[in-house]
Amino acid sequence: MKSKVGNAEECVRRIPDGASVMIGGFGLCGTPENLIRLLVEHGAKDLTVMSNNAGVEDFGVGLLINRGQVRKMISTFIGGNPNLERAIIDGSVEAELIPQGTFAERIRAAGAGIAGFYTPAGVGTVVEEGKEKRVFGGREYLLEKPLTADFALVKGWKGDEVGNVVYRRTARNFHPLMAAAAETTFAEVEELVKPGELDPEVIATPGVFVDTIFQGENYEKPIERRAHR
Repeated sequence: MKSKVGNAEECVRRIPDGASVMIGGFGLCGTPENLIRLLVEHGAKDLTVMSNNAGVEDFGVGLLINRGQVRKMISTFIGGNPNLERAIIDGSVEAELIPQGTFAERIRAAGAGIAGFYTPAGVGTVVEEGKEKRVFGGREYLLEKPLTADFALVKGWKGDEVGNVVYRRTARNFHPLMAAAAETTFAEVEELVKPGELDPEVIATPGVFVDTIFQGENYEKPIERRAHR
């Protein structure tokens, strides 16, 4: 198979102004640190960012918020980043909040080629506004549509030169779903190995979903909220 190893800077330069970008991570766990840093340096603006959360003030997606590169944030939680909260209040960033399970399933549906699905999550709340509602078994459900993006930025523990990616525990989070749902996927990994070195049983993202892969560096792996010194 053809090698998919590429240059990280060249990957990010392909992201234009106005692009939609899925960024994996859960809190600060499994964040594609190198790709986010390079996207900040690249300077693409008016981005629609889809991520479980918006990082914190000085890490993760928060770096893009700080630079004013995000036009719309599609997320499940924004409470960890006061800069995003202020940007939403002053109108510089539009926010769309989605129940976390619905967020994951909409992304999965896009990767699986599913046109839509019904869920009870959000019934009777502002989430149902503008959505088709149907009753199944005496219970109301909302029609939710797939969520896709121009690009996905994912981060794995190990990967091989043909794009197969392995994740480690919680750091797996949304990465496999996003890799399958986006038109173009860039993957950074902590360790890049030769084809055949990964156990096929633990590969979560097959190389067919990855356009470019590279080995990252200088991972900080910070603690999102310290409870003790």
